[in-house]
Amino acid sequence: MKEGMKKILELDSFSKVYGRGCLRCFEETGPEQTNICPCCRSVVAAHDVSFSLYQGEILGIMGESGSGKSTVVKCLYSDGQPTAGVATFYDNGQHHSLFDLNKAQQRQLRNQRFGMVYQNPNLGLNFDISAGGNIAERLLMSGDNNYGRIRQRARDLLRRTEVLPERMDEKPKNFSGGMQQRVQIAKALATDPPLLFLDEVTTGLDLSVQAAILDLILEIQHELQTAMIVVTHDLGVIRLLADRTLVMKYGRVIEAGLTDQILEDPQHAYTQRLVASAL
Repeated sequence: MKEGMKKILELDSFSKVYGRGCLRCFEETGPEQTNICPCCRSVVAAHDVSFSLYQGEILGIMGESGSGKSTVVKCLYSDGQPTAGVATFYDNGQHHSLFDLNKAQQRQLRNQRFGMVYQNPNLGLNFDISAGGNIAERLLMSGDNNYGRIRQRARDLLRRTEVLPERMDEKPKNFSGGMQQRVQIAKALATDPPLLFLDEVTTGLDLSVQAAILDLILEIQHELQTAMIVVTHDLGVIRLLADRTLVMKYGRVIEAGLTDQILEDPQHAYTQRLVASAL
């Protein structure tokens, strides 16, 4: 699909079940039914999700609450364990089977090659240390121990994300929600990761703040050619950011393709309702 572009990530037949599961879980659930197995009451958060992601591309995953979109990202980032599937991360001529890594290998990729920005900054930031300290913490975990270099890097990243350098030594708890998201983004970018995960990063923010955060994400993508997966229920975010989009309902992908095509000519009735509700 992306001629001349490097593949960054491939996910194949991913599934995640919460609960003991049974042989009928996948058969008795689905987008036209429910995501709760009537036989064993397990929750099928995701089933048979597959996609590829390329350098510099932004992939959107959209759907209502409970659709399974955040589950996909959490498992890719090792915040959860899949029930089934294969995820391959391609990096500098190497490939890593993400779901087969041990804890130490997972930490190494999270610290050095992945970045995550959560909807809730409490999950992505340490509120007991300064904004600059949060960035320093990530750099230290990636193996950099030069104090001067770390502090300059933190200053540069905060300036890049429009956090005033003089606030570098303040704790994030003193910042607004939008500023906390900017610090999260700065922290995620500390190691120049080739892959960023963005999970509902504008939810709960004022519209003007949302616009500024989205502009910043696009600038980063254009400048650094960072591949991103954006999880959101907001069609405006999808329209602005995503090159391609997956639409999920009850753990299944019900529609996938170029974002413009999906939003302008949705084929599935569920996608049509989502688009119509946003008009």
